[in-house]
Amino acid sequence: MDKQTLINNLNQDLAGELGAIIQYLTYAAKANGPFRPQLSAFFMEEVADEQLHAQFLANKIVAMGGEPVTTPRPVPAAKTNKEMLQAIYAAERQATADYTQRAKEAEEYGDKGLMVQLEDMVRDESGHSEETARILENWPL
Repeated sequence: MDKQTLINNLNQDLAGELGAIIQYLTYAAKANGPFRPQLSAFFMEEVADEQLHAQFLANKIVAMGGEPVTTPRPVPAAKTNKEMLQAIYAAERQATADYTQRAKEAEEYGDKGLMVQLEDMVRDESGHSEETARILENWPL
């Protein structure tokens, strides 16, 4: 694994985190119906974690001599609460897979600290997806 490829991959992850921040903020505003207060709070609680991930990635990219991206990954359109939750679930599963791969790349590159931090981010993202899956479990049609 060469440094530039790792920087490029970390920038893809950063774009994902920036998109996740926008996704959670937007969905918190759009949540409606009888579960609006709980869903809005759930979405807003996740923003802080995604911001921490984005800041870590941006700092690491700079430390490695790269330039952090400023364009987020596109946010999927969702009209209903269920569609929002399904989009969140898919995004968190993707982030878990991406960080699992990135941790392997960091180990191959020889950056143990980055590998450990990415593994912590895998734990965060998999926890987010598990919680979202539990909310969706018996969601009304």
